[in-house]
Amino acid sequence: MKAKNTTVRTKRGRRVAREAEGGVSGALAGAALGAMAGPPGAVAGAVIGGAIGVLAGVALDRESTDDARHDAKLDLEIGVEGGDMGAACLKHPPATRGTYSAGAAGTGAVRESAPAEGPLQDVDS
Repeated sequence: MKAKNTTVRTKRGRRVAREAEGGVSGALAGAALGAMAGPPGAVAGAVIGGAIGVLAGVALDRESTDDARHDAKLDLEIGVEGGDMGAACLKHPPATRGTYSAGAAGTGAVRESAPAEGPLQDVDS
């Protein structure tokens, strides 16, 4: 006896459920809109709205699947899934002297003018 692939059925079942939700909501909206033309309009609106709802559900499901794949790929690249999130992947040569830059050591250039911050700035200095 073969083992059944429940993962595929679960994903397929979720997809069908989402499409059915789109169809039902489209049918309800179409019936409400078509009711203005009487009972035949409500029936026609439900059929047309249901078809459009299913198509919208399919499009949204495909888009969310593509987004999930893209996010998973990015998560793998930046290390969320691999366990090395934030680890530098740069190919720098190792430091040979262990000295810091002037800015990091606090001995950077002395500023003679006020910083250009805020709504009004001193442009003459």
